[in-house]
Amino acid sequence: MSLTGDQSDKKTALRSLNLTLAAITGQVGCLTVIIILAAFFGGRWLDSRFESDALFTVILMIASVTVTLVVMFWVVKSATSRFAKPSGQNSKEDEEGIDRGKTP
Repeated sequence: MSLTGDQSDKKTALRSLNLTLAAITGQVGCLTVIIILAAFFGGRWLDSRFESDALFTVILMIASVTVTLVVMFWVVKSATSRFAKPSGQNSKEDEEGIDRGKTP
């Protein structure tokens, strides 16, 4: 069964969207690991420098949760903002529906 042009375009667009979402997920995952490792090793270094038990490690690990959530939100928001259709632009199908009295 061969796909028509419209179905092929939709399949290509869906594949592109899926690959983009997978890339965003990978990016967020890598950033999370980097932030947590930096907090851990930075805390260990500060603990050895100031001869404290695990005070800085615990503080930085707790702070890394907040930093990770903020970075995750920022990355996902900036990536998904590219998918949003500008409000001032209507697609051809929306314009045809408006011409026929339908709301988009």
